[in-house]
Amino acid sequence: MKISGQHYRTIWLAQDGWRVVVIDQTRLPFRFETVALGSAEQAADAIRSMVVRGAPLIGATAAYGVALAMRVDASDAALQAALTLLGATRPTAVNLHWALERMRRVLAALPPGVRAETAYAEAAAICDEDVDLCRAIGEHGLPLVAEIAARKPAGAPVNILTHCNAGWLATVDWGTALAPIYLAHDAGIPVHVWVDETRPRNQGAALTAYELGSHGVPHTVITDNAGGHLMQHGQVDMAIVGTDRTTATGDVANKIGTYLKALAAHDNGVPFYVALPSPTIDWSIRDGLADIPIEERAAREVTHLSGLADDGEVRSVRVVAPGSGAANPAFDVTPARLVTGLITERGVCAASAEGLAQLFPDLANKSTT
Repeated sequence: MKISGQHYRTIWLAQDGWRVVVIDQTRLPFRFETVALGSAEQAADAIRSMVVRGAPLIGATAAYGVALAMRVDASDAALQAALTLLGATRPTAVNLHWALERMRRVLAALPPGVRAETAYAEAAAICDEDVDLCRAIGEHGLPLVAEIAARKPAGAPVNILTHCNAGWLATVDWGTALAPIYLAHDAGIPVHVWVDETRPRNQGAALTAYELGSHGVPHTVITDNAGGHLMQHGQVDMAIVGTDRTTATGDVANKIGTYLKALAAHDNGVPFYVALPSPTIDWSIRDGLADIPIEERAAREVTHLSGLADDGEVRSVRVVAPGSGAANPAFDVTPARLVTGLITERGVCAASAEGLAQLFPDLANKSTT
């Protein structure tokens, strides 16, 4: 995607050929800055502190973190240490563990002398594949948007609600939930996006609004709790969200508040779609509520807000009464019964074991053997 007319991915190699450059998403939307990662420790910190976030981008960053580790020490012990370090950064997003397992499988069978070069090549392949997967998600989601557009008066926009950020900033390029929106917009289909601000980190307001605006897609930022009201008044035609982990039966874990949006959509007859690449499916889990680990983040994210002050400086202010505690679960689980369909790189399917197995028989069968 483009920023100020220039194409960017969210992660790439520096000119020196070995450091890994990422967009510092904690600075957006007020400052566009990049960070060069030079070690596995720095990659882990970037994931943990949400300099990078979004399940696919977390996986890509972790893969490059392993490559950075192999450049310094390619021994078996160093490989295991890097996998352990990076694997402990974020518990919910399954792409992290998928990417690390892929790196382990490829590198463990090789002699140390060729591990670094192979690690960089494998991390690059993971990034390229993610771009292709997300583009395909957009192509399969586009007809859903077009179908709604065809039923509306000529020129009337399709109003799409999304939650948090599942755009290109959450992946390597294109995004998941936003990929069909970008393709619809580029195809001349009128679209308008309701952007949940997504407390506590305001990733909808800071990231989704930023990238939609950069691409010229009409959008409006709303408070997290406004979505149900808009649905009641017929102002939402469909909802598309992303996911950090999807079970083999179609339950989806996504940014906190997604479950409430799904309930509101169900009550108002609004189609509720979840967009995801296949590495986000955890084939080992069938019950999302019981088995998906939910990350609990720092209370300060709830008690404080950051924003651009009138003097042009970004400042943090406390918004919670002194002495009050704060709970901060980062994700919730939406049961499959509330999901209209899953938009994947292979097509759209029912959020069910049968639907997923039909699209991904090779992966589903492998998980049961």
